[in-house]
Amino acid sequence: MKTVIVNGGNIEYDFALSFFQTHSVDYVIAADHGAEFLHRAGICPDELVGDFDSADQGILPYYEERKIPIRRFRPEKDSTDMEIAMLTALERGSTKITVLGATGSRLDHVLGSIRNLSIPLKYGVDCEILDSHNRIRMVDRSLTICKKDQFGKYVSLLAHGGPVEHLTLKGFYYPLSDYLLEADCAMGVSNEITDEEAEIRFERGRLLVIESRD
Repeated sequence: MKTVIVNGGNIEYDFALSFFQTHSVDYVIAADHGAEFLHRAGICPDELVGDFDSADQGILPYYEERKIPIRRFRPEKDSTDMEIAMLTALERGSTKITVLGATGSRLDHVLGSIRNLSIPLKYGVDCEILDSHNRIRMVDRSLTICKKDQFGKYVSLLAHGGPVEHLTLKGFYYPLSDYLLEADCAMGVSNEITDEEAEIRFERGRLLVIESRD
């Protein structure tokens, strides 16, 4: 089941709307302020979650009238709205999760959102954060990126939470062979795919894979 979470960060209206128009989506979860984008775009969510401290209060009655499930939480909670939305997506049986509206000017929120990628990873569920310039994933196994399918020109690889062991890169401008990528090393930033397929292989660790365009 392909689930889209519309978070309450910086939601780029045209980009987010284009995503819904060009991708098949099975389930939509609005997290707090994300409900406003969906309302404006005429997209009905399957569920709303969050404390709704930043949402237009006129939005909730609209969805209540349409019998859309709403899970409300106190603002003084231990989990972020995005974390709650991710756990909800997993509870509903999602096999792939895309998060829109998870980036913006609040770097603390952006970093928190990136760390939340570890939640679906624990359950073996693919998850990505998307905005108009970036596709962000966290992986714990090797993967291949086809050049024709890459999100942007650049591919950055950063170790998350500890070293990534025996990292080998093939099909990149800067290849690697059996490298130990430490968590405090930024050497993996701004690589580029040169072959039709780029291989990212490693044996242990967690890797942030960020595909970007200027």
